[in-house]
Amino acid sequence: MMSFAASMPSGIPLDSVNSSAAVSCSSQIDSPAAVSIRGLTHAYPPPRRQKTRFDEVSGAATTTLLDALVDVNFEIRPGEVFGLLGPNGSGKTTLFRVLATLLRPSQGSVSIFGYDLATQAQLVRRQLGIVFQMPSLDIKLSAEENLACQGYLYGLSGRNLRRRISSLLMEFELGDRCSEYIERFSGGMRRRVELAKALLHQPRLLLLDEPATGLDPGARLDLIDQLQRMQRKLGVTVALTTHHLEDADRCDRLAIMCKGKLVAVDTPAGLKARVGGNIITIQPAQSSRSDEICKLITEQFGPWSAASMPTVHHGKIYIHRDDGPAFVASLGMRLSQDVAMISVGKPTLEDVFLHLTGHTLWN
Repeated sequence: MMSFAASMPSGIPLDSVNSSAAVSCSSQIDSPAAVSIRGLTHAYPPPRRQKTRFDEVSGAATTTLLDALVDVNFEIRPGEVFGLLGPNGSGKTTLFRVLATLLRPSQGSVSIFGYDLATQAQLVRRQLGIVFQMPSLDIKLSAEENLACQGYLYGLSGRNLRRRISSLLMEFELGDRCSEYIERFSGGMRRRVELAKALLHQPRLLLLDEPATGLDPGARLDLIDQLQRMQRKLGVTVALTTHHLEDADRCDRLAIMCKGKLVAVDTPAGLKARVGGNIITIQPAQSSRSDEICKLITEQFGPWSAASMPTVHHGKIYIHRDDGPAFVASLGMRLSQDVAMISVGKPTLEDVFLHLTGHTLWN
C-alpha cells in the first residue's frame, strides 16, 4: 500500500492518522517504486598503509580499487518493510550510505519515489527519515527536547510540532518519560527515541542501519514490534540493514548480500522454499574430526547432488536432504560412536544464506 505519510499535508498531526484508512490498490500501480536501484556499483580506494604498486612498462603507480558493491539491481515497493541481510563486509552499509545520500556511487542509478539521487538529492532527502547505527541523541537533553531540535531543522514549530512530539512519544511508550534526560534511558528506550525522531517530519522512507545493535534480545524484539506497529499505522516504507535472523524473518522481503553482490531478493518464506527439504546438522563427538567424518559420510551415503553435498562449517557438518528423518535414522545407526548430536529441521535463513553463498552468515 502507498505511504499515508506521502500524501498527508505537513500540518496534520500524527495522532490524526487512522490506521483503518486505505489507499486504493489502483493508485499503487501508477506510483513509482519507493526505491529503484539499477547497476549500482561502488569501489573504495585501498588503505593508505597498502604498498603502492607500479606498472612494469610505464612505471606509473597503479591503484587496485576495493569493490564494495557490484552491479546491484532491485526495487523496494511502497509501504513494505525491506531488509538487507548479510555479514560484515557484505556491502549493506555501503548501500545504506548511498540511499542516505551520504555516498555518491561509482556507477549506476538510484531513485527514491521517482526522484533521481544523483540530480535531485535535496528532494530525495525530504523523503527520508534515518536512524544510524551509532547513536545521534544529545544525552544532556530530554526526549522531547531532542525531538524539538529535529523539528526545527525541518521547519516545524508551535502547536503542530508539540502535538507531533507528544503523539510519537506516546506511540513509543515514552510519554511519561518525555521530560527526562536521555542519559537516564536504557539502550532500548534510546533507540525508541531515535525512531520517533526519524519519523517526526513524516518521511516516506525510513532507513535503519542495524537498528537492534547493542540491545538485549528482549529489547530488540520490543523495538521491532513497535516499529512494525508504527509502520502499519503510518504506511511508511522501511528499509533496514541487519545480520539478526529474527529481525530479517519479520521483514516483508529480503535482499541477501555477500561480498558486495546481490545474491537473492524474495520473501523470507520464498527464500526458505528455494532450499526446501530438510537441513541436517551434525556435531561430531570430537570437533577435530569434522573433516574426517564429513568425508566418511560422503563416501558411505552417496550419491550426492551438488546442492546436498555434506559441508563443514565451524566444526559442524551440514547436509541438505529431502528424506531428512529417514537419512538421520540411517546415519545414527552407522556413526553413533562418532557423533555427539544430530538435528533435523526445516531451512532457516541462515541455511538459506549458506546454501546460496557457500558461506555462513557469521564469518
